[in-house]
Amino acid sequence: MSNFAELVQSTREAFYSGKTRPLEFRIKQLQALKRMLEENRHEFHAALNADLRRSKFENYILEIDYTINEIIHLLRHLKEWAAPERPTKTFVNALDEIVIYKEPYGVTLIMGAWNYPLQLSIAPMIGAIAGGNCVILKPSEVSVATAKLINELIPKYLDNECYKVFCGGTNETTELLKQRFDYIFFTGSTTVGRIVREASNKFLTPVTLELGGKSPVYIDNTADLTVTVKRVLWGKFINVGQTCIAPDYILCTPEVQNAFVKEAKKIMKEWYGENPQESQDLCRIVSDKHYQRLTAFLSNGEVAIGGQVDPADKYISPTILINVRPSEPVMKEEIFGPILPIVSVSNAYEAIKFINEREKPLALYIFSTTLEDVNLILQNTSSGNVVVNDTILHMTVDTLPFGGVGLSGIGAYHGKLSFDTFVHPKGCLIKNFNIIGETLASARYPPYSEKKLKVLSLLVAKRPDIPGIRYLPHLLMFGLGVAATFGIRALMKVQKTGMR
Repeated sequence: MSNFAELVQSTREAFYSGKTRPLEFRIKQLQALKRMLEENRHEFHAALNADLRRSKFENYILEIDYTINEIIHLLRHLKEWAAPERPTKTFVNALDEIVIYKEPYGVTLIMGAWNYPLQLSIAPMIGAIAGGNCVILKPSEVSVATAKLINELIPKYLDNECYKVFCGGTNETTELLKQRFDYIFFTGSTTVGRIVREASNKFLTPVTLELGGKSPVYIDNTADLTVTVKRVLWGKFINVGQTCIAPDYILCTPEVQNAFVKEAKKIMKEWYGENPQESQDLCRIVSDKHYQRLTAFLSNGEVAIGGQVDPADKYISPTILINVRPSEPVMKEEIFGPILPIVSVSNAYEAIKFINEREKPLALYIFSTTLEDVNLILQNTSSGNVVVNDTILHMTVDTLPFGGVGLSGIGAYHGKLSFDTFVHPKGCLIKNFNIIGETLASARYPPYSEKKLKVLSLLVAKRPDIPGIRYLPHLLMFGLGVAATFGIRALMKVQKTGMR
């Protein structure tokens, strides 16, 4: 649709109709989305393969099955998460009802990314649907085949008034961002993230920005190097390094570096054979533009492993660089490809200093069996997430928030947070006309006096939580009922005595 205002307005009208608010409707839409993924597994694999030449293993594990499991997890807990919360009450509100309602924002714009074009489009959409919102989904135009398939399938499975797909390039997206949305969820580069944030500021629209950055790996001499090399290389070379939380560079001593490179040669030969370009387990760089940017990094430092390229195939072999200077381009921007630089440091203190002199990363990986060093790095650095003695896998833990800090992002999602991200917690104080409550609260009314001030100060003073205070109104009513009963009986007794 070229009329962006009409697109947003029609979606807003669908939201105001109240269609998305009932839980039953949300559940049916999520079940339909799950069915869409299950019934079109082969089609999604083919599209992902066309965009990234990625193996079936990675397509299923990292995108298709991952997203299906995200829906299953949310469906299991949606009724619980969507239920109104009744937080603890203080003495001054003992007679009142305090409730937090989970209110949908309205029309949400979700902008997916090309490196995981299915997962990073649909996973946020799951949370938005669960929260009761309408959604305009903008898949990345870089992953053409997957965007086209999403655009074809979603109208066949989901409500067409409430959930719409918009496909377009930079110009169209720029125009779309001029519209007023109630929430924007963007996954992509920090550069574009700044543009999205600037556009959201016009209407003070809340945003989640899932960005990236240079995620460091610190390895000390206590780590099990055979396991460490496997875990680092796997995290680096899945999706051929085109992962926002991929290990970006290694910090270690020269001794650890030499041992790492030696072990890495064996592991990569075992995984990808003598000629990695022939391996079916390595995908390709997504575009010529990205390929050209990455090949320029190969002149930084010294190639210890790999370095082979093929522009016709958009192929860059898994590469490790050594003797890399911190000032070189490969250490200045997020790599997002199969190139892994190693920078020498003497100890954990130097690693902390190196990390803190740069922007806050989306992920930080620590390989060590020395608890003191692990805690030292944890407590003296800031990052979106931390994984100790592994890489990448924190994104699979439903109960951990996934998101960045500083230039690596704003906000988090996954699991319950995928629901919480797309709802506004609306606090409600519900009072009644109970005579006891009104008598106590009348101290707030003019004319003011010292006596009223003391009463009010006593009422609002913070006290330790009183167990069972939520039942106080019921106890008071019970007490009043008992008192009334005895009062009536006493009155009747007096009347009988008078009659005698």
